[in-house]
Amino acid sequence: MPRHKRATRMTSSPTRLRLATATATAAALSGGLLGLSATTAAAATTATGTATERPDFNGDGYPDLVSTAHGATVASLSRAGSIVALYGSSSGVSAAHRTVISQNSSDIPGAAEKYDVFGYATATGDFNADGYTDLAVGAPGEDVGTDTGGGTVAIVWGSASGLHGGTTVTDPAPSSHDSYGQALAAGDFDGDGDTDLAVGSSGTSLTIRKGPFTKSGSTGGTSTLATGVEGSGHGIYALAAGDANGDGKDDLAVGGMATSFVYQSGTTGLSLSATLPLGDTSNRHHLAFGDITGDGYDDLVSGDPYDLNSSANGGGSISIHRGGADGISEEPDQHIDQSTAGVPGADEYEDAFGSALSVGDIDGDGLADVAVGSSDESIGSATTTGQALVLRGTPAGLSTSSGIQVFHQNTAGVPGDNEDIDRFGWAVSLTDVNADGHADLFIGSEHENAGNGSLTSLKGRSTGITTTGATTYGPSTVGLSTAGGPAFGAGLTG
Repeated sequence: MPRHKRATRMTSSPTRLRLATATATAAALSGGLLGLSATTAAAATTATGTATERPDFNGDGYPDLVSTAHGATVASLSRAGSIVALYGSSSGVSAAHRTVISQNSSDIPGAAEKYDVFGYATATGDFNADGYTDLAVGAPGEDVGTDTGGGTVAIVWGSASGLHGGTTVTDPAPSSHDSYGQALAAGDFDGDGDTDLAVGSSGTSLTIRKGPFTKSGSTGGTSTLATGVEGSGHGIYALAAGDANGDGKDDLAVGGMATSFVYQSGTTGLSLSATLPLGDTSNRHHLAFGDITGDGYDDLVSGDPYDLNSSANGGGSISIHRGGADGISEEPDQHIDQSTAGVPGADEYEDAFGSALSVGDIDGDGLADVAVGSSDESIGSATTTGQALVLRGTPAGLSTSSGIQVFHQNTAGVPGDNEDIDRFGWAVSLTDVNADGHADLFIGSEHENAGNGSLTSLKGRSTGITTTGATTYGPSTVGLSTAGGPAFGAGLTG
């Protein structure tokens, strides 16, 4: 029988919080990582978290949220990068209850350097099986010895006091690629009970580091998965983990420049089970798993923010591929854009609908709902100001006839104002940070205030997302420098 996973059960002990959901985190890539611009959305990519665990770094029973600032200046070093962990509580998250981490933080391996972009990708999981969620952080611009831009990954360890200390996860094949750590996902891919880490790079092969991990740097082994993604230095842009066939092991979705693949788990490793049809399109960089229909199988949501097959020839779309006993369906069961009947707005060129995805249960009905970023949406006279939409899960799939909500910075109750190039909706996360059984909505605006970035928090209720009590955090609020434009909120993992 397939597993039935619910988003509402929390514990007060430091244990894994299982949930059929994933976040998609948005970041910018233009001309390679050393040319990364925190303000360019034309080639938005995904750096994902895990589909199978909600992070609880301090083990208090409340899920936590990570907001990245990979453009952050650290000790006058531009784009060295930082991450901010915001800890959940009965009242949600607050700027006061946080940890800011860079490669200059105590006990974090390495040192902050220009263009490291520490935090470009993140993934969460209990990598050392101590009951506390840990955080894997990619710094794909890191120079490793004489290897310029080779990239590195660190695991920052969870504890009763939150995230502290870290260990490097070394690249086993540094000469075969660059940008190691530009995509990450965590899951149990072989069913042995240990959390494994999938690491993407500019190459076409995926590195799987098997758990358990130790603080001394040892792992349960390493394997390499040859994928079908395009080469030419693009490599693996997106990773997401979830159990599509209900066998208790996590499957892995892999996104390249123009094609996505799903690899099904097994006792001998991952094997190709589905190639997602894309047609005449590119930039399908956003992937998230969750049980939208409540049948016990995780479905895969994929975002194509510049879908050339949309009615606007580039307005963006999302597709839902149903999970089942045989795994993910290759053909989408739903294809939704802003020309779909019932979806608010209009399908317009470069709206970037699907530029970010997150899956979680807002209303507590056991069915996963989906938050969708449309980061380049123009509203009124504000161009590329951005918005986020929420679509509800039903036994038949995502509903486009009722329950859809739209949020932007001119929505009543949402702090701020729609301004040119804010890119509100660049990142989204549905995370139940107050453990009340209703996923809360977090929205990143990576270019707010000329690249400073911001994070908006909206609470979930049984009736949906509410703007009552909405809060916005800027980089200064959480202890980040605004020098150089940190792009706080460019990535969200929760």
